[in-house]
Amino acid sequence: MNFSAFSGSGPRRWRKKRWRAGWLAGFFALGGVLAASQAAPPYAGIFRRDYRPDNVFAYPAKLSPDLRRLAVLPLAADTAGRDLPEGCVALTPVLMEQLIKTRKFEVVAVEASALRHATGQINWTGKEMLPPDFFAFLRREYGCDAVLFAELTTYHAYAPLAIGWRLKLADARSGQIVWAADELFDASQPAVNRAAQWFAEPWPHRPFARNESWIPEAAADLAGLRMPHWPFGRKENWMAANSPRQFGRYATAALLDTLPER
Repeated sequence: MNFSAFSGSGPRRWRKKRWRAGWLAGFFALGGVLAASQAAPPYAGIFRRDYRPDNVFAYPAKLSPDLRRLAVLPLAADTAGRDLPEGCVALTPVLMEQLIKTRKFEVVAVEASALRHATGQINWTGKEMLPPDFFAFLRREYGCDAVLFAELTTYHAYAPLAIGWRLKLADARSGQIVWAADELFDASQPAVNRAAQWFAEPWPHRPFARNESWIPEAAADLAGLRMPHWPFGRKENWMAANSPRQFGRYATAALLDTLPER
């Protein structure tokens, strides 16, 4: 008679094998999910921020260490645009907020009244012929090393939302443009909409920080990297799709994300 089945060591060995088999099955399942996800690129955009502005100029690749204090000019817009003045009021604080969040500059706002007194205009886009002492005035009054020209080119406050930015960063000492971006963020485009949804998703429901690779939600849940959230598809965030201010935060942050590295 075989007494091993009734001995103390028999059940322990059986439990140990079962425990190992369970872990192996779990690892194989996770690997299968990852492999399947990589074989399905059409669905990749659901799980990552796959829209990045590309109409951007930057030179040099890194900001000069002495470009620290940034003077932000009043937001400019074509007065012929019906909704643009309203957009300037709504997005001026958003622009300042997102600039501060980059942690690349000490940000100071240029007062429209002071700019009018010194230059005759309350805003400038950087496309005009600037007064000869334009940068000297800003350096003297605001102690700035750099100047940001900001222009709102599109503002649709009703779905589908759309916001257009034209931004230029200039060295206040030389007047040289070191970064410029001109982009229209249209929520009717699926990639833009998904990116805005991702941006509006509060942590810890975001699977990863920016610029990191994606894995599907199911795999992330199994790996313990995120809290369970909409396992059969992501529910649309109402604010991201309908709030001009929230969409403006996304559009502004996405464009400022292309600034040269510090």
